[in-house]
Amino acid sequence: MELNNRGFSEAGLRRLRDVLTRHVDSGRIPGLVALVSRGGQTHVEAIGTMRHDGGTPMRRDTIFRMASTSKPVSVAAAMILLDECRLRLDDLVQQWLPELADRQVLRRIDSPLDDTVPARRPITVRDVLTSTFGLGMDMTSLGTPVMNAVFEQGLTPDLPTPMPEPDEWLRRLGTLPLMHQPGERWQYHIASDLLGVLVARVTGQSFEEFLRERLFEPLGMKDTGFDVPAEKIDRLPPLYAPDPQSGEFHVWDPAEGGRHSGPPAFQGGGGGLVSTVDDYHAYFQMLLNGGVHGGRRILSKPAVELMTTNRLTAEQLAAREAMGRDNVHISFGQGQHGGWGFGMAVRTYRGDYAPVGQFGWDGGSGVTTYADPANQLTGMLLTQVGMTVPDAARAIHDFWTTLYQALED
Repeated sequence: MELNNRGFSEAGLRRLRDVLTRHVDSGRIPGLVALVSRGGQTHVEAIGTMRHDGGTPMRRDTIFRMASTSKPVSVAAAMILLDECRLRLDDLVQQWLPELADRQVLRRIDSPLDDTVPARRPITVRDVLTSTFGLGMDMTSLGTPVMNAVFEQGLTPDLPTPMPEPDEWLRRLGTLPLMHQPGERWQYHIASDLLGVLVARVTGQSFEEFLRERLFEPLGMKDTGFDVPAEKIDRLPPLYAPDPQSGEFHVWDPAEGGRHSGPPAFQGGGGGLVSTVDDYHAYFQMLLNGGVHGGRRILSKPAVELMTTNRLTAEQLAAREAMGRDNVHISFGQGQHGGWGFGMAVRTYRGDYAPVGQFGWDGGSGVTTYADPANQLTGMLLTQVGMTVPDAARAIHDFWTTLYQALED
């Protein structure tokens, strides 16, 4: 048997279906769609219904909110610009983002906003790509003046203020001091949104226009974008945020009239995409293929290697590891992989069934997407249950645990 014919055992796939069915039968996950692919063999499971009270069944082409699994996809826009020498890793971002020139940095993370020192150096493209430019969602520093300001200014997705359009978003970002010196510490999320603003400024196109033209259309990702057109809205389930105490299903985001029913003011690279298992499969398979899809080169091989291998030093990773280790009770065990590339996690130690080198990310809307070069494997599990409760995370953990047992060499 040739190496590229490695696939899955039939018994393993049956077991995977049984494990996922058990989560739906529990009543805690109304429905899900899973895709696994290896050695040219692709297997899809669509189980349950789009709503918690029944009705339309889940289908292979159901559209899901990708939440933070937007990050590994949206970063490809910047890599295309690096490949074309329209961006360089150590270019100063202030030539496109003058709002971020002449930064001040908090003396301590819990300092008042005016207790600052000047930044030791300007912010570079590399800082943004590695999520080390100095600002982020620091879950270990909730309640500090700077984190309160981040929320109040609408700099994060719809919490509690809607995000403004990109120029205003960047203006508000520019009023805040940095939490850490540029390049010093990994920090979550805001860099991925900033990346979209940077790409738009460099190209003169909206972030979505550039993604569509250079990534989505060449990959055939026809159902991926920042909103769902009216003729497809029936394929988008509501997103639930169950009550942590009672488990009662609350609609956090309806399909019609919800956050994705029209073009957003801010096209968020950190969490704004909607997509399907087949669209995301095309993207992650392109990464496994070293940047090529259907004979067409989308990204250079070195660009893919930069994205999908660890880019951070132990010092920079301290905050990343603290998030995985110290927020395990909030994240329900997600985020513990060690490393970070560009826009995605990279597994640098073996802490569960997946091997070192696996790359991808999870999303707070109850989704997971990873690829594994060692096994030439892609896997994704998409649900409509947000992470206010552990149910989607448990389904995700069980999906990966069972999938790795289904490999047949």
